Amino acid sequence: MMDREDGTPSPPRASNLFDLLQTDTIIQSEDELLHGRSSGGGLGCSSASLGYYSDGNPASDRDSPYDLSPWNPEAASPFAKSPWAYLPVLSDDAADPDATGLVGSLVREEGHVYSLATAGDILYTGSDSRNIRVWKGRRELSGFKSCSGLVKAIVIAGDRIFTGHQDGKVRVWKTFAKNPVVHKRVGTLPKLKDFLKSSVNPSNYVQVRRHRKTVWLRHFDAVSCLSLDEDAGILYSGSWDRTVKVWRVSDSKCLESIKAHDDAVNAVATGFGGFLFTGSADGTAKVWRREAAGKVGATKHVLVQRLLQQESAVTSLAVAEVAGAVYCGSSDGTINYWWWESGRWQLAHGGVLRGHRMAVLCLAATGRLVVSGSADKTLCVWRREEGDGSVGGPGHTKLAVLAGHEGPIKCLAVEKEDGETGGACGGCPRYVVYSGSLDNSVKVWRVSERRATTPRRPSPPRARGVEAQRPQSESEGEGGKLMKLGSHVGQDLSVPAAA
Repeated sequence: MMDREDGTPSPPRASNLFDLLQTDTIIQSEDELLHGRSSGGGLGCSSASLGYYSDGNPASDRDSPYDLSPWNPEAASPFAKSPWAYLPVLSDDAADPDATGLVGSLVREEGHVYSLATAGDILYTGSDSRNIRVWKGRRELSGFKSCSGLVKAIVIAGDRIFTGHQDGKVRVWKTFAKNPVVHKRVGTLPKLKDFLKSSVNPSNYVQVRRHRKTVWLRHFDAVSCLSLDEDAGILYSGSWDRTVKVWRVSDSKCLESIKAHDDAVNAVATGFGGFLFTGSADGTAKVWRREAAGKVGATKHVLVQRLLQQESAVTSLAVAEVAGAVYCGSSDGTINYWWWESGRWQLAHGGVLRGHRMAVLCLAATGRLVVSGSADKTLCVWRREEGDGSVGGPGHTKLAVLAGHEGPIKCLAVEKEDGETGGACGGCPRYVVYSGSLDNSVKVWRVSERRATTPRRPSPPRARGVEAQRPQSESEGEGGKLMKLGSHVGQDLSVPAAA
């Protein structure tokens, strides 16, 4: 992605002042400056829909006093104006707890779904409407709204929710145990105090475009991805500005800005005790090791390995830390995977999964399952076979292809169901898979670690949404095909750290 020209040059003082005026309440954006203060709006103000919380204008120009009145029967429901509807699948296979297939759909009237996150039975959905909806038991529970920037990424950390936006900001929200419906915005990354302090010093400015500079601790383009290292209390944000910012969760302080790639950062993931994985539109996937810097609490990330260097963009990443595996989806429809070699503190290429005709836009790994969503409108479900975790060891079996979306699948979330399947599965764990798409819907699937079987009775394709697959093991030799196309797999850039 090439940088866009933004007009004629401006004096440095005017440029710095313009940067300050672009910030929101915690770093103010233009729409919040225009509407938030003039209307008396604030953090956590409720909008026209009761139970729906916004960080900006609490009532739009279209709302009349009657619409907001408690005597209005349509206002009695907290989500009378909700654009979402839940459509369950009425079929024997959907009711079968052991079956793999479509359970239901959450459908919007309009707007694309860009991000998903789960915490137990709670589901968060982000879209281009700037709204984050909260679901419980596939029923709408609550919601909250940011005044600017479509929601491209969501991460849950205890009672806090982090959302990444098109406007380059990461917003922080807080939930309350006494009233789980309420979600209040408690911050924006970076904090206004830190931003103002850094903006005074000219050395804190970096060149981002030909005629523009900005403070280093702030993204100047869309935040495309987020990843949380819970043990370290660190949040990573990747952006189209080619950088990855490192944030300390406890005080929202930016510890480091990593110049990670030569093009947009599409995916970030963490694992294996202080390692960061990044994927970019420049066709590379990289491994970074987190080290302590000179200042107390400061970090420094060192590039230790380049996993991929290819012409196809890297579009998604997933880490299965317990299994010691890292998965990387690309725009050519392939999924490369690597095994973690603890003795050498690096990754060794394991093979390639081939199941999509178009770009793999999202990946999720849990238990022995790997789920991939693609621009070809399908999901592939893979099972990692048992082995010693070394190269040439365990392979993968394609269990099912889930079809039903009418647009590219942008995001995935997986949650393990309580209990285990019985019957032919012999006690296999089962999972609920949520897939968000540009067809304005989130589909809910039930998946187990057994191969999908042919339906017992005919049913409409969209009701079933599963194609039974012959078990398919991906050989490690397929990695060689990628090498013939000019890719460099597993290039080591430095001496591994000592154990």
